[in-house]
This record gives sequence, C-alpha cells and structure tokens, in this order.
Amino acid sequence: MFALIETVVDVLTTAFLIFGAFFMVTGAIGLLRFPDFYTRLHATGKCDTLGEVAILFGCMIYSAYHGMPFVVFKLLCIIIFFFIANPTGTHAIMKAAYKTGVKPWRVGEERR
Repeated sequence: MFALIETVVDVLTTAFLIFGAFFMVTGAIGLLRFPDFYTRLHATGKCDTLGEVAILFGCMIYSAYHGMPFVVFKLLCIIIFFFIANPTGTHAIMKAAYKTGVKPWRVGEERR
C-alpha cells in the first residue's frame, strides 16, 4: 500500500516538475521568437509565473509526503508571492516602456 502511495507521489511530483519546465522553456522560446518588446514581455511574464508555480507545487507535494510541513508552508508563501509579484512587475515594466515611447510592433513591420 505504501509503495503505491509513494509511486503516485513520485509521478505527481515529476509531472508538475516537467509541466513547469515545459512552460519555462516555452517562455524562453517566446522571448527569442516574438517580434517586439511587448509580446516578448507578455510571453515571459505568463510562462515564467506558471512554470515557477508548477515547479514549486511539485516540490510541495514531495515535501508534504516526506513529512516537512514547514517547508510546505514556506513554498506556499513563495507561490503566493510569485502570483503577486510577477504580474505586478511585468505590468510596471510594460507601463514604463509605454510611457517612455516604446512603440508596439504592427503587422507588416520589420522585427526589432
């Protein structure tokens, strides 16, 4: 019975780690492939937040199974911080770029 539970925990942990790594890589590809500042920032902001949270959630599952409740609490606090700080930081950077005159890319224009 315990071997089955341990296997399920390992599979869930691995699935969340792979899911998070996939979104982190997707955000990096978006940073390299998209045509302008705004679309690049959007891709990295969304994908990094989701990737970081998925990786930390996988770590939470692993820590909870192995009896480390304080580590689970700390990881939960970090997840909440990421959900607040990443979108706020992305919004602030985007607003600063808009106010300083960075123009958005239009269809038919050359990539910058």
